[in-house]
Amino acid sequence: MHARWWLLASGSSQAGPEFGTGVTVGAADSGTGGAGTLRLRPPVHRVDRRAVTWWRTRILLAGAAPVIVLVVLGSLLSEARWWLMVPAVAVAVATAAAAAGMPMWWYRVHRWEVTGDAVYTRTGALWQEWRVAPLSRVQTVDSERGPLEQAFGLASVTVTTASAKGALTIPGLDHRRATDLVHALTEATQATPGDAT
Repeated sequence: MHARWWLLASGSSQAGPEFGTGVTVGAADSGTGGAGTLRLRPPVHRVDRRAVTWWRTRILLAGAAPVIVLVVLGSLLSEARWWLMVPAVAVAVATAAAAAGMPMWWYRVHRWEVTGDAVYTRTGALWQEWRVAPLSRVQTVDSERGPLEQAFGLASVTVTTASAKGALTIPGLDHRRATDLVHALTEATQATPGDAT
């Protein structure tokens, strides 16, 4: 299994405000190795448990589309029926296997945390990506809820940073917790001196 760390820049060493719904921006020593440097370490919070069902539904919907197309074409084109039904069955089996296993694995891997200094994320499946974004480098914080996320009461938080690597995304959060996280992160970054350019 391959893991990549991305440390965007060092940030300030001050404590931030308390987050709602049990999320706290901790003291400097919880995310730093001392004197303005960030210690690379795994984040501690899991995504919401409902994210498993959300991911599973997304996989099933994505796999259902080609299966339906192949089955409809196979029923209309009798001379090519077997050439279309075999891939339809293969896609259906692959989709079912992915829906059964991948969401639980993603739930075990995906982690996030916010301290007084930085936002930590870990995402991925076989190739895991660990990222640390100092609060001094955060430019914007947004919450997004697609139709499927709304159906499951979830939201994703996107933290845009002054980094060529791009934004950090924390998917699969309870929508109330995501809202509290956006407000608290916005307050914490406004109170953190630094260069978010």
